[in-house]
Amino acid sequence: MIKTAIATLCATGALVAPSAALAGPYVNVEANSSFTGSNYNSTTTDLHVGYEGPIGEGASYYVQAGASVVSPDGGDVDTVPSGKAGLGLALSDALGAYGEVSFQGSGDSSVDRGYGTKLGLKYSF
Repeated sequence: MIKTAIATLCATGALVAPSAALAGPYVNVEANSSFTGSNYNSTTTDLHVGYEGPIGEGASYYVQAGASVVSPDGGDVDTVPSGKAGLGLALSDALGAYGEVSFQGSGDSSVDRGYGTKLGLKYSF
């Protein structure tokens, strides 16, 4: 199943790559690893397909969803559903604000789905 998902995402990426500079569909593969001190804990790799575009002249949005491959140190690898959605807003020529909401499922029906939020400001010199 994982090989099929990766192949599908790669094929989709090849189809949408020429339009990467324009608003529209995209593929996002992202690996996030966690450590406590120098002790490795886990890696979560997102395999997402998304869509992004402008909102007027000073804002943008994106939505993406797919699977996350969760690989804990010494544990069983699990593939779960996940997704993100975000907004960006130009506050001035140099200052922007952004926000994101995300979710990640669990392969264990007794474990609740996880949710996250992100808010920030970006200043460009």
